[in-house]
Amino acid sequence: MGFTSTSHNLPSALCFLCCELLANSAMKPSHLQRHLRTKHPHHVGNSLEFFRRKCHEFTSCQENMVKATSASAKAHKAMYAVCLLLAKAKKPFSLAEELIIPAAAVLAETMVGKTAADKIKTVPLSIDTVSCRIDKMGTDIVEQLVDKLRAGESFSLQLDESVDVSGQAQLVAYVRYVDTSDICEHILFCKTLQGRTTGQDIFNIVSYVCTDAAASMTGRIKGLIAHISQKNPDIQWTHCVIHREALASKKISPELNSILNDAVKAINFIKSQPLNARLFLRLYYGMGSEHTELLLHTEVRWLLRSKVLNRLFELRNEVCCFLSDNVSPLATLFKDNNWIAKLAYLADIFTKLNELNLSLQGRDITILKLYDRVGGSLSILHLYCQLDWVRNPFTLSQSNRGTLPVHLREELLDLSTDRGLQTTFENCSLTEFWVCLRREHPELGKRALEHLPPFGSTYLCETSFLAMTQIKTKQRNRLCLENSLITAVASLPPRMSKILREGQAHVSH
Repeated sequence: MGFTSTSHNLPSALCFLCCELLANSAMKPSHLQRHLRTKHPHHVGNSLEFFRRKCHEFTSCQENMVKATSASAKAHKAMYAVCLLLAKAKKPFSLAEELIIPAAAVLAETMVGKTAADKIKTVPLSIDTVSCRIDKMGTDIVEQLVDKLRAGESFSLQLDESVDVSGQAQLVAYVRYVDTSDICEHILFCKTLQGRTTGQDIFNIVSYVCTDAAASMTGRIKGLIAHISQKNPDIQWTHCVIHREALASKKISPELNSILNDAVKAINFIKSQPLNARLFLRLYYGMGSEHTELLLHTEVRWLLRSKVLNRLFELRNEVCCFLSDNVSPLATLFKDNNWIAKLAYLADIFTKLNELNLSLQGRDITILKLYDRVGGSLSILHLYCQLDWVRNPFTLSQSNRGTLPVHLREELLDLSTDRGLQTTFENCSLTEFWVCLRREHPELGKRALEHLPPFGSTYLCETSFLAMTQIKTKQRNRLCLENSLITAVASLPPRMSKILREGQAHVSH
């Protein structure tokens, strides 16, 4: 008759001569014969073997189509997986086509066979394809984040600005918000600032802002804080604690500052001239020193200052010999025991300051943790002394309950005697505890969560700038940075299933 059945739950007649699908009501033999006589009159008298052969050809064609579609879908999925790996590794897009595919094909052919290698070669990973797919994943990450921010009541915003290798000013923003079970933080955007870096119309309504205290950020008249305050007078902002502590460490006594400057001069005398560096290298090899070279001091990399001074102190004898051989007036300093003692003191002090700075860095660091690490005696952070009930609601005193309304004090007192909640507090993080407690004690939980989202430093932005230098290099100075940076540093994964459904599974796309 020229018909076969479909594989649906409600089978229908499918003509394998013209691929026309008939309704289920047309399954009667008379209706099928009428279709054959009307549409295919030249096949009416053909033998049964003819129809069996045509049916077999049609079925084989269908199977080949399914296999081809399945192969394209797998190649499409593999393409996105490789693009995500490239973005996370901050590598050039050309690496996929030039190295990854050829290397994978060689491995597959050697380990499995040529058929597997041929399948790998069908994965489309040209430069334009990789760029497009990374853009899609970056856009999807931002869409997820915006949906989460819209669902919440407030969020913290961390802002910082830096200049990339092409001389363009890049503004990076991170957000911290209350999610369903914890407080999360993700990168929100990386925007190129055209013209002056005033940040005049960046965000209209936010709850908290943490910047590195640059004038364009904190200016009372033209700064970003001033513009945001006009839109939302309830805005609260904090200075980056790490930058503040680093600035405070620069205010040392004139005597110690002179020691530091002389030490830098001695290092630069050796390191800034290639000939001197090579001669010094030969000298300390001959003296059997443990360390092989001095570290160059730069004002920007202030975290290296302690390592620079420690290395100079350890190589003080070699430096003294080298400066004496070159008739440098700095050699007399290294023969002065009093000067050497002060150099050792500076090295120890900056080592302690660096340990503090490093302890202030990292993800999921709340402003209360920063306060605890810097010290409660700082007057600028005196306010946070009254938030001990947020840190630990089970160790209460009259001083840290005094800022709460009476009904919340009673609720906090009941909470502090609940042994079940105390066990929960000991087995989870501080942010997870208060987010979970919000269901049982909504008003108290809301009050606590007002103090946990604010950022205490611009550490996340600084790490993004480091990633930016790896992504946008001299060889890739025309790269559109935003989606590549977001995909590289975001802890929120792209929704691959959604992206794959919306995309076209074809090896040429």
